[in-house]
Amino acid sequence: MWTYHPDLLAKPVPRYTSYPTAADFGPLPQGAIERAIEGASGDISLYLHIPFCEKICYYCGCNTGASGRRSRVESYLAALHEEIAVVARLLPSDTRVRRVAFGGGSPNAIEPHEFLEMVDCLHRQLPLANPDWSIELDPRTMTTEWGRTLGEVGVTRASMGVQTFSPHLQKAIGREQDDALIARSVDWLRAAGVTSMNFDLMYGLPGQTRGDLADSLEKTRRMGADRVAVFGYAHVPHMVPRQTMIDASDLPGAEERFEMAEQGYAFLTGHGYEAVGFDHFALPSDPMATATREGTLRRNFQGFTCDSGEVLIGFGSSAISGFPGLIAQNEKNNGRYRMISSQGDLSAAVGIARSPEDRMRARLIEQLLCRGKVELSPCLFAQAQSRLHPFIERGLARLDGLELAITQEGLPYARVIASLFDSYREATQHRFSSAI
Repeated sequence: MWTYHPDLLAKPVPRYTSYPTAADFGPLPQGAIERAIEGASGDISLYLHIPFCEKICYYCGCNTGASGRRSRVESYLAALHEEIAVVARLLPSDTRVRRVAFGGGSPNAIEPHEFLEMVDCLHRQLPLANPDWSIELDPRTMTTEWGRTLGEVGVTRASMGVQTFSPHLQKAIGREQDDALIARSVDWLRAAGVTSMNFDLMYGLPGQTRGDLADSLEKTRRMGADRVAVFGYAHVPHMVPRQTMIDASDLPGAEERFEMAEQGYAFLTGHGYEAVGFDHFALPSDPMATATREGTLRRNFQGFTCDSGEVLIGFGSSAISGFPGLIAQNEKNNGRYRMISSQGDLSAAVGIARSPEDRMRARLIEQLLCRGKVELSPCLFAQAQSRLHPFIERGLARLDGLELAITQEGLPYARVIASLFDSYREATQHRFSSAI
């Protein structure tokens, strides 16, 4: 189905969950995030970061730590409450919160009553307008009480970090969870009213075979996941020290990773799922598939989304907020975040002000990744024509006048093609993950 062109995949590229990317962030002027919140209007979305897990996996590059020290968890949640209160005072009266997402870490690393208190705080402080609720979950720490809690809140979308069903791979990456545990979590979530269930799967794991991946894909299908994300494992121990626990000598090579990505795509599209971009999939009845068909799919810090809002406000350490003219990231260090927020201040001091050109390029990159095609301006066409030539020559993209389209054969090269329109990449040297 796909042809492997190693020369076109040699350069690591961003995932483009924002443009400009986090690699291009720098110090923000004082008061920038406050002014952006005060200027918000209409429908907005919220993201709340819970940087704790009961068990830490070796592969994980997220901002998270062990939840064993209760005093640290409690002080973090108190700071999160303070941050919500500050944002509530700044938001204009005409804003409406349509979506609320909890991520991490693992939000179910805190106690169910703490989660309910956080939800109650949002209801008291912010203009919630019957929002969609979503949450990321660790199946190893799911309980019947958590199931009841999510049902009480009205969570309808949940994402579970399954990664792999193969026991030997689970042991290699520090995430041991048997099939029965995952199936039980699915049952609890369905009973709670979750109608859109996502499984995260990984390829390129140490010692992973195509048979291992086939087993995980089949079990994911049989357990009825509505959405599936199939990510390539990025081994960057120089950036994520916990990855030193993983045996790098047993990692699949680049071509083998490419074949696994193709295998995942072929299996899922051959078993009733619709492709959402390159590495996400959804059943035809799921809102993500509907958004893809209707051309309304978007991309933000949470990846592909059917959220049409232009404003996303992030709460918690390392959380990123996005506005039309500004991207801002909260303090990454949990201790410093707690200190700043507990004093009634917002901690977002880094990010980037987006120029009109940034916003134009952001729309272009988003359209390429979400719709697979975009109309180029004559200026951008002239700038990119020579760089596009290798992709067009090999049938990975095509030009019809000024319309650039990524072909079916070119799907695994989508991020690389998008990077050709990234004006920051030549100026900023940064280590990104492999495109496959």
